Amino acid sequence: MTTARPSMTATEWGLLLLLSVIWGGSFFFTGVAVRELPPLTIVAARVGLAALALHAVVRLSGKHMPTSPKIWLGFLGMGLLNNILPFSLIVWAQTHIESGLASILNATTPLFGVVVAHLLTSDERMTGNRLSGVIVGFAGVAVMIGPSSLSHLGQDLLAQIAILCAALSYAFAGVYGRRFRLWGLSPMVTACGQLTASSVVMLIFAMAFDHPWTLPAPSAATIAAVIAIALISTALAYVIFFRILASAGATNIMLVTFLIPVSAIMLGAVFLGERLDPEDFTGMAIILLGLALIDGRAWPRVRRIATHALDRSGRG
Repeated sequence: MTTARPSMTATEWGLLLLLSVIWGGSFFFTGVAVRELPPLTIVAARVGLAALALHAVVRLSGKHMPTSPKIWLGFLGMGLLNNILPFSLIVWAQTHIESGLASILNATTPLFGVVVAHLLTSDERMTGNRLSGVIVGFAGVAVMIGPSSLSHLGQDLLAQIAILCAALSYAFAGVYGRRFRLWGLSPMVTACGQLTASSVVMLIFAMAFDHPWTLPAPSAATIAAVIAIALISTALAYVIFFRILASAGATNIMLVTFLIPVSAIMLGAVFLGERLDPEDFTGMAIILLGLALIDGRAWPRVRRIATHALDRSGRG
């Protein structure tokens, strides 16, 4: 079994940066698609195309999908928490708020994850750094939403809450997904299984509520965005994610959340002409501070620098 290293190679850092752009791009691609397609149809196409792509990857890698009903029921539960609920909430929210803000609010996922893991597991208890990070991170969310949003409870506020609920669903999915390792399933097979189960559910919902056959034919740009979010931001993202996870470990892969909002903001600004208010940037900075506290690795270096500076000033 390969042991994860505490630090990453240049190749792994490059893959991490690429993953942040890919996942940040999912908000950009969704921002394009929601202009012409309803949310459930977008999600159904996203998970369906991604599932087909991952089935091909699984087959080419020589692996086989399980046949146990218990495992497929587990895939369905994981798909509900990790795909169906969060994808649907995020896509609906992006019909009301911009992709940059959506990506920032989605960056609260590890903050929720710390709380959920503390409550539901025995080996991932909350430490002082993690508790401080949660408090600081939620302060950042409060700054971004702001009193102006609370003064008129409307769709914008509901959309922001929807993104936060999606982040909470991802946090529960992280704890729920621990069981698949105990069942001896590879991460790639788990990803393929959950996307397959999600595809079946989302196809039923899209057919029942969106009636996609009655929709006007989407433009080439919308079709390209849907294909991109499925094959690049979902299927390819899973392949890169599990590649980094296998060699660098879960703690290092979590650093991608530092980079996703920046990538999404840049893509939204360049290609969609979106703007964020100063408080949005302030909130993002506070959330990043919270994530740094949770990660904890930067603070020993900061303490060493501060101690060295105090020693020099004392000698001066």
